[in-house]
Amino acid sequence: MFKLVCALLGFYFFGFFGSLIGYFLGGIVDRSRAYGIGGINPLSSGNRQKVFLKTVFTLIGKLAKADGHISKEEIAHVEQLFQKLRLSAEHKQNAITQFKQGSEKDFDIDPILKEFMEVCGRTHQLRQMLLVYLIVMALSDGSIESSEERLLIGIAYQLGYDEAAFRQLLDMVLNQSHFAGGQAVSATAVEDAYKALGVNKDMTDQEIKRAYRKLMSQYHPDKLMGQGLPEDMIAVATEQAKEVQVAYDLITKSRNK
Repeated sequence: MFKLVCALLGFYFFGFFGSLIGYFLGGIVDRSRAYGIGGINPLSSGNRQKVFLKTVFTLIGKLAKADGHISKEEIAHVEQLFQKLRLSAEHKQNAITQFKQGSEKDFDIDPILKEFMEVCGRTHQLRQMLLVYLIVMALSDGSIESSEERLLIGIAYQLGYDEAAFRQLLDMVLNQSHFAGGQAVSATAVEDAYKALGVNKDMTDQEIKRAYRKLMSQYHPDKLMGQGLPEDMIAVATEQAKEVQVAYDLITKSRNK
């Protein structure tokens, strides 16, 4: 590893303290290479993008077939997703192939998830965004069937989420969807807004602001692309960020009355 080389060079030229500094700086380089940031190893970032796309569309295929068949409505939702993401011609063709593969009877998703964890798993945002994409897809027809929910729980477990953590994320994404289009339409809009941010009415303004900022950071396009999310997959994250913003604005307004 690069940090060991830097440590040895530091010790050779500057002694013990030089080796410590070299080890520290080398560690930064190693992490940058692993995550593909800072322009050091673009191939690593490109590989994460490729694996992320493959995993998303294969699992969407599996999700669509969770109840044993793929309906016309589900096919329409997938086509709408393709249009929303504005996939390049190459990515769209790959996505169709991967969707079909995932929807094959008895298709084993474990190798797909294992590869995802090996390539993307160390980055929390990529694991969470994968789950967010799948939840958004499952909710596209207005509800999540029990077969879809069981599949999502199993996927979440392999991504490092226990059932409680998954259900918290599911509840947040479900309530964020109530603010799609830039306005609240539910009679319980304020209550939904708290759930969308994963907070409650008993929390302070500062605690709610921290939760809001954390979510906005998780959905930030530049940050996600820097960690390996493909550029043409940013649309869903951007939409989620808009919904979070509307929910937070509603909470702020209700508290200022």
